[in-house]
Amino acid sequence: MKRVGIVGFGHLGKYLYNRLINDPNFKVVFIWNRSPIKDESIDKELILSNLEDFKNYKVDLIIEVAHPIITHDYGVRFLQHSNYVIGSPTALANQTLLDKLISISTEFRSKIYVPCGAFWGANDIKKMATQQTLKGLKITMKKHQTSLKLEGELKEKLERMKVWDSSLILYEGPVRDLCHLAPNNVNTMAVGALSALNLGFDKVQACLIADPNLIDKHVIEIEVTGPFNEKLNQNFKCTTVRSNPALIGHVTGNQTYDSFYYSLLETLSEAKSTGITVC
Repeated sequence: MKRVGIVGFGHLGKYLYNRLINDPNFKVVFIWNRSPIKDESIDKELILSNLEDFKNYKVDLIIEVAHPIITHDYGVRFLQHSNYVIGSPTALANQTLLDKLISISTEFRSKIYVPCGAFWGANDIKKMATQQTLKGLKITMKKHQTSLKLEGELKEKLERMKVWDSSLILYEGPVRDLCHLAPNNVNTMAVGALSALNLGFDKVQACLIADPNLIDKHVIEIEVTGPFNEKLNQNFKCTTVRSNPALIGHVTGNQTYDSFYYSLLETLSEAKSTGITVC
């Protein structure tokens, strides 16, 4: 049985808590949230008021489902004591931080897990990347404008749109530059960049679209380009479109919750590895 700490108690954190307390493979030993947890069904002894005290609980696995800043501020310390699940992998667009986490993981023989969430086809893309046959990857995310929590110039661009009678392309370009502008919304793209090892955050392309017609779902399009066949004069191509039911205004789609939980089951493996595992 793995002793687990949950960092973040929003919609996803609550969902994971309810799944894990009913799974004999896990024991939740603490929950932390930025704002006070008012759910009276939660045992008060589980609530951690100061995240600095996490190391007193001797956990096997810390699950972050709060915000990228948690990995920035605590990721290194978490890995010195535990394996670590990063639910907000946009944090890893910071190359200095990514390199530091991998180094600490190796030094302390701890593991970093990144659940694939809403990213479809991660295993196939990882295989192509390992073989150097992955030549291009573009990820397009379409969400209702109220589901977007943006920063900087993208926030201003969204706010300037007064009449929503059509969709708005907010960003097109490398995933790395988008991650700090939409840290809560493009974790799927960060997973894609981590899966496409030979391309990474700078070469995987992103497109973020606000669409007023998407009142009950999020749409993610993944376009993969493979090797060129000279005899037939064409590249390998694969495009998937994922339509994920989601309440208007919600950041995360319904099916992503289940995907995240089943990714946690992969942390039960005793296979020896360090560094980052997309699961």
